[in-house]
Amino acid sequence: MARTPCVVDPDAAEATAARRALVVRLKRVEGQLRGVQAMIETGDDCEAVAQQLSAARKALDKAFFELLACAIEHPQFSVGRKAGRGAAANEGHDVRVQRIARALAKFA
Repeated sequence: MARTPCVVDPDAAEATAARRALVVRLKRVEGQLRGVQAMIETGDDCEAVAQQLSAARKALDKAFFELLACAIEHPQFSVGRKAGRGAAANEGHDVRVQRIARALAKFA
């Protein structure tokens, strides 16, 4: 399986491209939501509004899952910079699995 570029890895050359792609995705979602706002203000059909909201939600979910994949594939960047680069890399497998499960329960 191909390695996912981590958007928070300051040392990886592909991190810049990954961050840029994530920001572009989020800007697209922002545009979709502005379109939804306009649809609501003009009184568009509820089903059409719901369809656009669903598309925006799916795009936002995709961005979230890409970021979560980074945390799973690159545990050294998922604890936070305050804990230090090696903190997550040194944690036990069970602890890491529990931390990822908590993140999924909290954010998914």
